Amino acid sequence: MPSNAGTTRLVIVESPAKAKTISGYLGPGYVVEASFGHVRDLPRNAADVPAKYKGEPWARLGVDVDNGFHALYVVSPDRKQQISKLVKLAKEVDEIFLATDEDREGEAIAWHLVETLKPKVPVKRMVFHEITKPAIQAAVANPREIDRDLVDAQEARRILDRLYGYEVSPVLWKKVMPKLSAGRVQSVATRIVVERERQRMAFRTAEYWDILATLAVGKPGEGPRTFNATLVALNGDRIATGKDFEPTTGRVRAGAGVVHLDEGGARGLAARLADRPFTVTRVEEKPYRRRPYAPFITSTLQQEAARKLRFSSQQTMRTAQRLYENGYITYMRTDSVNLSETAIAAARRQIVELYGERSVPPEPRRYTGKVKNAQEAHEAIRPAGDNFRTPGEVAKELSAEEYKLYELIWRRTIASQMTDAVGSSVSVRIRAVSSAQEEADFGATGKTITDPGFLRAYVESSDDENAEAEDAERRLPTLVKDQPLTADELAAQGHHTQPPSRYTEASLVKALEELGIGRPSTYASIMQTIQDRGYVTKRGQAMIPTFLAFAVIGLMERHYPRLIDYDFTASMENELDEIAGGDHAAVDFLTSFYFGSTNGAGDQAIAHAGGLKKLVTENLSEIDARSVNSIPLFTDDEGREVVVRVGRYGPYLQRALPGSVSGTASVSGSASGEGEGEEGGSQGDRAPIPEGLAPDELTPEKVHELFLGGGGERKLGDDPSTGEPILLKSGRFGPYVASGERKSSLLRSQSPDSLTLEQALQLLRLPRLIGVAPDGTEVFANNGRYGPYVKRGDEFRSLDSEDKMFTVTLDEALALLAAPKTRQRRAAAPPLREMGNDPLTEKPLVIKDGRFGPYVTDGEVNASLRRGQTPEELTLEQASEMLAEKRAKGPAPKKKAAKKAAPAKKATAAKKTTAAAKKTTAAKAAKKAPAKKAAPKKATSTPNE
Repeated sequence: MPSNAGTTRLVIVESPAKAKTISGYLGPGYVVEASFGHVRDLPRNAADVPAKYKGEPWARLGVDVDNGFHALYVVSPDRKQQISKLVKLAKEVDEIFLATDEDREGEAIAWHLVETLKPKVPVKRMVFHEITKPAIQAAVANPREIDRDLVDAQEARRILDRLYGYEVSPVLWKKVMPKLSAGRVQSVATRIVVERERQRMAFRTAEYWDILATLAVGKPGEGPRTFNATLVALNGDRIATGKDFEPTTGRVRAGAGVVHLDEGGARGLAARLADRPFTVTRVEEKPYRRRPYAPFITSTLQQEAARKLRFSSQQTMRTAQRLYENGYITYMRTDSVNLSETAIAAARRQIVELYGERSVPPEPRRYTGKVKNAQEAHEAIRPAGDNFRTPGEVAKELSAEEYKLYELIWRRTIASQMTDAVGSSVSVRIRAVSSAQEEADFGATGKTITDPGFLRAYVESSDDENAEAEDAERRLPTLVKDQPLTADELAAQGHHTQPPSRYTEASLVKALEELGIGRPSTYASIMQTIQDRGYVTKRGQAMIPTFLAFAVIGLMERHYPRLIDYDFTASMENELDEIAGGDHAAVDFLTSFYFGSTNGAGDQAIAHAGGLKKLVTENLSEIDARSVNSIPLFTDDEGREVVVRVGRYGPYLQRALPGSVSGTASVSGSASGEGEGEEGGSQGDRAPIPEGLAPDELTPEKVHELFLGGGGERKLGDDPSTGEPILLKSGRFGPYVASGERKSSLLRSQSPDSLTLEQALQLLRLPRLIGVAPDGTEVFANNGRYGPYVKRGDEFRSLDSEDKMFTVTLDEALALLAAPKTRQRRAAAPPLREMGNDPLTEKPLVIKDGRFGPYVTDGEVNASLRRGQTPEELTLEQASEMLAEKRAKGPAPKKKAAKKAAPAKKATAAKKTTAAAKKTTAAKAAKKAPAKKAAPKKATSTPNE
């Protein structure tokens, strides 16, 4: 696209990939450069605060809360070089176009660029939904001004999150554990996951039975000869199903009016129905119609990518970002289901080409979003361009990950403009009278699809993996009322009620969206944050809260319930949307939230409480750390209260008589919630919780097993030589036996479950004196960090088995000690996974298990997997990026060795002489001087202690 004659324009985008793509669509006279995302932000720590502000009381926040919430912005250290480059370019051009993303974040970046570069030439804002040549040319031809309302909304959100995090997080440091964080959305997301786990912990399963009948028609006609039907009623009363049981008791709900069959009842009824005639009592046929799904928005894309492709939210957004920047899809952060007229026309043309004219409805389909305050001016996520490229046309240009996501987006977009899926559904009731004159009603349903319509292109998945797909048919024979049937088989079926499913990233994003919490640009980062903070772990796709999350959410619920209230958090999102629309002032909103002034803006409940600042400072003394870090489980059969403690070394179980475990020991407590200390105090038995054990798996049976099998104290017997009891205990480093002052860890080959008194006695006699060598030196056998060994003086030799510690003779030990040391190297463990060749270096990448966990390597550079990443889920592209980042950082700088001064020995000798003289003089003076009382030591503490 030619520029005005002699005019040079600087186009600033966010990423180098986008810059490369756009530069290809602009003619001479355009310089396209990247800002590399945000160029300024609030200070990350005290070191980032400029010297002239360090003394200000608000400096730690980075926001002057007393003067209109003025934000202190600093240029990110890793952006300074790029900013210098942009400043230089800005001086060399005639005009600047800010081409950052079209959302609030992009608008804010554009404003920060103006504030930082301070250009002397005209500045224009250009926006586009896709990176194609026509879209870029249209954006250049139709620029606009920076939208200050959008900037204000983004700035208000950033300040709000800073105030929330910086005021609430210190409470967690003091009362739960150092280095924790709270966040306006992350804390609510964590609460949702914790509440689901609480439901699972309180859940009590119930068993119920029914009968599955395989029925056959006498004269086969259209359709199958046999079909299945399930018992649904007995003597007019409905048979109980899972929904009829109370989840917390496992009992039938009061007033349900159902028949609860047990195994005996179901088998008996099946026997009484054997060889009895079955008759069709009712046939209902209805037309079936299913409309297509709306095109993707950010949240639905993340949900379907998780269900169909097993992508995490971060993986989906990272892949979508690459597709967008390279011109394959439209902008991927959107909450609008709209398609432009151009896109609708492109979809309809392609449907005709691929599926025929009958698959296109007479009128284009229009969709209305369900998301509150959706920006309908934006578009849904779709393939870019006026003519969509099929997945086959782009397959060779994309990575495997990109191809899968592009195909998903393409199919969803095409399907959204296709005809409905139509067919018919049939519901049938069948009755049989048992030999005991019981009327048993069976039910069966069928579905036949006569025209699949959009289902040819796309079928949506469900969070319930056992749910039937939309395009699945269930064909029944042609049946009519009063038709006789025979039972080929009657099988009694047992079922158990299931606890509510854990959230996946996809279903958690859906829950947040339905609550009106978060926005398209934040979902992926929230999913990652709650995992990085240690609040949530993943087992496959399931998100499991840690006991640390239980402690944090418990504290927030008891002392700051409004801050994690769903409606309150959603109302803040609405306030921010109103600021973006120019209907509210950001300062009024922030003032109400932080200081509590009620002037028509902000949340009244927080305002009447005096605002966030007063809320977190005045309530601090009321929070009992010990209570917060104790999560009650149940009271066992012996009346002992069992709780989970969140300690500095991780969660552990504790049990004691009622009142002695979860009592409020002291108001101040300790940062880790261990007022008595792990080493001191004896408030009952303790047992470590194995890593990876989910909270809902701590059943009474499992807790009992942990206390007996390596957890709490268990007496094995008495030492016959001393009469002291021998106890099996569990400590920080695992199970051990103790008797009096003696202690010994269990061997690797020993299990706490099966440890005998004889084995414990053997352990307590370690180190074992084998005998005395000819030179008079004692020889011992013992167990150490690297396994069993024999020792004489300073000489050690390894034993090849743990049993040898108790059987090795003096001669054998001396022979071992006389032999030269041999350094045995362990065989290298096989890699956890082979990934293929790095796209950048072509070197083979593998994932190995290291001392500090799994890591990816190309043989030269290593990169540890991040929290939440698993060897199975890590993609080749992610691995390549991680190694590229590590290479860019370069090797860690080596410490320089201190230079030795030549006369060091003399100087040292002189110092020793001088020190000795001073000591002698001081000693003489001390004898003459009267004794002074020692000054009391000052109590010292460190932050977050």
